[in-house]
Amino acid sequence: MKVAFVGGGVMGEVILSAVLDKGLASPQDVSVSDVSEARRHYLEQKYAVAALGDNRQVVGRGDIVVMAIKPQNLVEVMAELDGQIKSAQLVISIIAGARIATLSNGLNHRRIVRVMPNTPARIGEGMAVWTATDEVTEQQRGQVGAILSAMGKELYVDDEKYIDMATAVSGSGPAYVFLFVEALVEAAESIGLPQDMARKLVLQTLIGSGHFLQKSDKQPSELRRMVTSPGGTTAEALAQFEKGQFTELVKRAVEAAYKRARELGS
Repeated sequence: MKVAFVGGGVMGEVILSAVLDKGLASPQDVSVSDVSEARRHYLEQKYAVAALGDNRQVVGRGDIVVMAIKPQNLVEVMAELDGQIKSAQLVISIIAGARIATLSNGLNHRRIVRVMPNTPARIGEGMAVWTATDEVTEQQRGQVGAILSAMGKELYVDDEKYIDMATAVSGSGPAYVFLFVEALVEAAESIGLPQDMARKLVLQTLIGSGHFLQKSDKQPSELRRMVTSPGGTTAEALAQFEKGQFTELVKRAVEAAYKRARELGS
């Protein structure tokens, strides 16, 4: 496949790297555009791909066009590319908040896939949720699945409304996890554990618990009860979480992220 990247930012580079590492495309079949000459030089040197300063020129070089620009640049770039994309080309957008209707109207194009990836894709452990217009062919859907699977797990949804919901859960979710790790490490240090020991304990506990949950046939609530003895240390800690309305706080956080995702697309 020939892939053209409009925008050479971090997540665009993650996809580019995955496409090359998994052999889905050769360097000579990949093109990237970026306004920064230094960034173009970096991408050329690291991946041996063509890096250009002209979005229109890059778009003409791919069967698949990956829109990886910042949301604030979308209107300008769509005006630049309006009518430049051939009807048979596939557009994949990873632009946060950009709705399919907005992209379709702005680009004057119908074969569009909208994707919400997340940052663990950088190490092949990502979660990407995506949807597609009716005009996207089965072959193109297969290509999208292959690209996203190269970065971790992928989930197709038949209604675009789920993309904003996924944004609030899996898209923003890594930040929630990182925040909890920060807090747990700080708490460990506050009771006297050295920083390096606290970090090691927290990270392995998090990773091990995640893998255990993934491989178990039990619900999270059941696993939680399994490690919570009445009157024990875990029960005492969980009581404090409940006192602080931890579950409700998480709900409010996700709802706020979802609301903001919808606002970005309005």
